[in-house]
Amino acid sequence: MSNLNFSVQHLRKEYREIFMQSFEEIQKKIEDLRPSGVEGDIFDKFEPLSDGSRWQSEVLDMLENDVSKEVYRKFQEVLAYRSQFNCVGCATCCKLACSEFSPEELKMKAECGDNFATQFLSVFVPYESKEEAREVYPEYIQMLEENKEDNVYFYHCPKVTEDNRCSDYEHRPQICRDFPDNPLSILPCSCGYKKWKEEIEPVTLMLHSMIEIVQYIVRKIYANTCRTKFSRDRKNY
Repeated sequence: MSNLNFSVQHLRKEYREIFMQSFEEIQKKIEDLRPSGVEGDIFDKFEPLSDGSRWQSEVLDMLENDVSKEVYRKFQEVLAYRSQFNCVGCATCCKLACSEFSPEELKMKAECGDNFATQFLSVFVPYESKEEAREVYPEYIQMLEENKEDNVYFYHCPKVTEDNRCSDYEHRPQICRDFPDNPLSILPCSCGYKKWKEEIEPVTLMLHSMIEIVQYIVRKIYANTCRTKFSRDRKNY
């Protein structure tokens, strides 16, 4: 197993542990809102205007407002902290961009108005083979192979100069200006943002777990109780 693959497996294990911690935290918040005398699960269908139904409304408000807003606020702090680090010009992100979509699929998405696909195609062109991509970041390609990630397409920017500079730097699209905007991206050791990723990774995993849990609970409450965001009973009884 490659060192990168080991790191990915460790990250997945860490996420599972953090996910369970986040779930317990959110479950406690839900239980703290449970009215006295109400039995059953938060996903049960209660009579309209009953204490159980009001409990569900308060839980939805708590998740959609308090928790979600706090998660968003912390994400903004994570992204703002990125400004403390700088690109060092390794050009790996320019020489090896990966996508689950083929060039034809990206073109279709761009034609349908997908802004990311449009920007991506304005910069990157596909490699002729995986072996060309391997020369740029062999450990990453090995990790994909070890995990049997076969549906990956490899691209590169033809505007990179021999000294790893962008020949059209002033006109680079937003996706280049913002990279890396995902703290969980796999970054090579040569990347100037690698330390940023390592420092904020635990809190990012926690935030991602919170999002996943909140979305699941909210969707399930709406689905199981036939509620909508516009008709659910709130605190106006």
